[in-house]
Amino acid sequence: MSDEHAIASAIIRLMRGVVYQESDEDTWLTLERAGAGVRDHFATIGVEVVVDDDEGYAYLRSRPEVEGEEALPRLVRRRTLTYSVSLLLVLLRKRLVEFETGGGEGRLVLTTEQIVEMLRLFQAESTNDARLVDNAETTIKKAADLGFVRQLRGQSDHWEVRRILKAYVDAEALSGFASKLREYAGTVTADE
Repeated sequence: MSDEHAIASAIIRLMRGVVYQESDEDTWLTLERAGAGVRDHFATIGVEVVVDDDEGYAYLRSRPEVEGEEALPRLVRRRTLTYSVSLLLVLLRKRLVEFETGGGEGRLVLTTEQIVEMLRLFQAESTNDARLVDNAETTIKKAADLGFVRQLRGQSDHWEVRRILKAYVDAEALSGFASKLREYAGTVTADE
């Protein structure tokens, strides 16, 4: 495969979504070997290529606006997430931090039941448990569609938490979430 073909292939794969080192070795090698060509291509349209070698993923994001430069239209769309999906992503990110700081090696894998229980703590009291589980499963599928979790082959109730989540839910977001939870807990306690 020629360098031009490899670069074009890497560009197309990045435009489709996150590239993982473990599952797309050819594109990863192209990013290592000819990353400047890929970055130059995207730079002309106001997009950055972000490569996290430690975690093994690469993705595209809009280049931050520079004062004094005319802003280009956004190419990479921002996604508006529902409360349930946002909550799930923050909870999964928190669990990923706990997994890593606890010495966990490899991949974080959770069952559907474990994820439902994580979400249950933050759902309104309900006598309809089946609806709560259905809503949680819908939320998990949306997170999978967004690429933050991946269903394991042959195990319909096991989900790998993808490390790309770190790029979208950072320490600042986790801290803000923790303070909101403390605020919420204080309100609930005061109302009782």
